[in-house]
Amino acid sequence: METHGIVPDTIDEAPSAKITKKYPGGVEVEFGGELTPTQVKDEPEVKWDANPEKYYVLSMVDPDAPTRMDPKFREVNHWLIGNIKGSDVSTGNVIADYRGSGPPKGTGLHRYIFLVHEQKEKLTFDEPRSPQMSREHRFNFSIRKFAKKYNLGKAYAGNFYVAQWDPYVDEKKKQGANK
Repeated sequence: METHGIVPDTIDEAPSAKITKKYPGGVEVEFGGELTPTQVKDEPEVKWDANPEKYYVLSMVDPDAPTRMDPKFREVNHWLIGNIKGSDVSTGNVIADYRGSGPPKGTGLHRYIFLVHEQKEKLTFDEPRSPQMSREHRFNFSIRKFAKKYNLGKAYAGNFYVAQWDPYVDEKKKQGANK
């Protein structure tokens, strides 16, 4: 994560454990591998080594909006779930529904970072909810500030991929405009 600038752009220290992610169709995420918005449009299956008695927060952020050279919207919150029991994502409280990658045309590669933080206890989150097709409450999010606010400490597990525009991005925008 240091090589790709995730440390220090998004977090202060790289996590020690790995998150495994598999998208529908069998697409697996490898550290820093390139995927297309079409491949990652649907919510992935996510796993990490977890204590089944503890609670965790899962996040997915893009620190490169609108571009890596001009990240004035850093970070875009693509997915945020708290109070996950063990690594069973279905048990958590969704704060921001999963929203796949959608880098605008001509903005180059964006990093999509998945992080897991261990919670000290079950929490009540006061962030506004972000439905899947909504862009509301997603820009200028900071997983670093979120972790500090809820006393989460450093990220426990992580992984990331990179993606750039493909035609699905424009299709997704049209779908969102019709809602």
